Amino acid sequence: MREINYVTTVEKWDVFEVAVSGHSENNPFTDYDIQGRFCSKNEEKYVDGFYDGEGIYKVRFMPSFEETYTFEIKGSFSEEVYQGSFMVTAPKPDNHGPVRVANTYHFAYEDGRPYYPVGTTCYVWSLQSEDLQKLTLQTLSDSAFNKIRFCIFPKHYDYNFNEPISYPYEGTPCDNSVLTKENFQEYVGCAPGNNWDYKRFNPKHFQLFEKRIKDLMNLGIEADIIVMHPYDRWGFSMMTKEEDDLYWNYVIARFSAYRNVWWSLANEYDLMFHKNIEDWERYAKIICQKDVYNHLRSIHNCKPFYDYTRPWITHCSIQRQDIYKTAEYVEEWRIRYKKPVVLDEIAYEGNIQHGWGNISGQELVRRFWEAACRGGYAGHGETYLNKDGILWWSHGGKLHGESPERFKFLLNILKETPGLGLAPMEAKWDEVAAKVESVPFYDGGYYLYYYGFNRPSFREYYYDDVHTYEVEVLDTWNMTITNAGKFKGKFTIDLPGREYMAVRIRRVVVK
Repeated sequence: MREINYVTTVEKWDVFEVAVSGHSENNPFTDYDIQGRFCSKNEEKYVDGFYDGEGIYKVRFMPSFEETYTFEIKGSFSEEVYQGSFMVTAPKPDNHGPVRVANTYHFAYEDGRPYYPVGTTCYVWSLQSEDLQKLTLQTLSDSAFNKIRFCIFPKHYDYNFNEPISYPYEGTPCDNSVLTKENFQEYVGCAPGNNWDYKRFNPKHFQLFEKRIKDLMNLGIEADIIVMHPYDRWGFSMMTKEEDDLYWNYVIARFSAYRNVWWSLANEYDLMFHKNIEDWERYAKIICQKDVYNHLRSIHNCKPFYDYTRPWITHCSIQRQDIYKTAEYVEEWRIRYKKPVVLDEIAYEGNIQHGWGNISGQELVRRFWEAACRGGYAGHGETYLNKDGILWWSHGGKLHGESPERFKFLLNILKETPGLGLAPMEAKWDEVAAKVESVPFYDGGYYLYYYGFNRPSFREYYYDDVHTYEVEVLDTWNMTITNAGKFKGKFTIDLPGREYMAVRIRRVVVK
C-alpha cells in the first residue's frame, strides 16, 4: 500500500487535499493520470488530480455542504485504489464561499452576502522576490482591494525586463543580457535561445503561485488569474494546441478547488496572434468541463471586445476602447450583454509615458464612481515611476497614489446599498444617478447622484408629496458625509460648489 496523506476535517468551501505517492518514471505529467470521486448526501463530484513532483500526486476538492464525505482516488499513477472519508464543518466567519453572479449585473458570495468588486492589477507580483511579495500582501491587507488580476506566466514589457524567480516549465530561458529598451519588441513571442520542455511542468513554480492564491484567500481577496497573455519572450504564448491543452488541464486541476479563483482566459487576447477564436472557445470548453465548481470566467481585450454574449462567459472583463470614455458606456454594455460589467482596465493612476498609465488619482476615482452609478464596476492600477523601478501595476510593493484610500469610501457606500447593487436611472443630463437594482420585496426609495467634474452650488429634488426623505451630501474625494436633513415634497439641497460631490437620498421608513 502506497503512502496516503489527508486531513479528516475541513471547513465548508475550503480545500480538501489527498496526497499519494505514485509512478514517477517516464513523464508523470503525460504518461499517468489520477482522478478523485467525492460523495456526500448532497453532492457527487469527479475531479482530476495532478503530479506535484518528487513522486507525489495530489487531488483537491472544495466541499459545498457540512456533512460527511467519502472519496475514492484511482488512475494509472498507481495500481491501487485509495478510499477514505472526512467531515466538513461550518465555515469560519470570514469564509463566504465562491463569488457568483447575482441579480444579473452584480455579484454575491455563495452564502448570499453581496460582493462589490474593487479590483487592482499586479501582473507578475507573485514572480518577484519573496520580500517584495510579502510587502505586496501587507499593502493589500490595508486596502479596499478585494480582487487582484495577476499572471501565471512571466511578463515581458516596459519596466518588466527582469527574469522571474521561477519558470512554469523545466528548461532554461534565453540570455536576458541581449535585451535593450530599443530591441525588446523583437523578442516578443519569438523566444530566442529558450530551451523548455513544454510537457514537463516545474511544480515549484505552481506551488509558489497557489501559495499566493491561499494568502489572498485568507485576506478575503479574489484571485483573478490571467492564464495566458501576449507579453512573452519565453515562448509560452506560442505553444502548440496539445501543449496549451496540457497546460490548461494542469492549471485547473491545481487551482480550481480554491474558492477565491476567477478565470481570465487572457489579458489582451487579441494581441496573441498565434491563437484564434477556435482556440479560445476550446480553452473555455476545457474550463467548463473540468472546473466542477463553476468559478467566474471571462476574457480581456486590448482593442476589439470578445463576444461577451457567449454562454460560458459569466461577466464582461473590459479594457477601455476610447481615450476619454469607458465608464460612460456601462449602461450600453449592460443592455447589450446582460451580464456584470467589470472595467478591469480603465487607465491607471501614474506618470509613465503611456497614455494608459498617466491619469490622476482624481480622474481614476471619478471613473470608479461613474461606473458604480451606472451599474458596473471599475478596476485600479498604479504606474508611478520611482528610483527602485518597482511599479505596482506589475511588481506590487507599495502604493504611492491618491486613489486607493478613496476606494475604501466608495466600497463602504456600496456595502450600505440595499439589495444587490446599483442600477442606472433616468436623470438630468448633467448628472449620473443610480437606484437600487430591482430586488424582490424591496420598496425602493434609495437614490445616489454623482456630479463628477461639475460643481453645482445647489440642487433641487422632487419625488412625491407623501414620503419623507433623508439627504446626505458626500464628498467623494475628501471622504466625508454631511447630513443635510429630512425633506418632503420639492426641496433644495445646498452644495459646496466643488468637484466630485455626490448626494445620497433615502426614504425614511415609518415604523
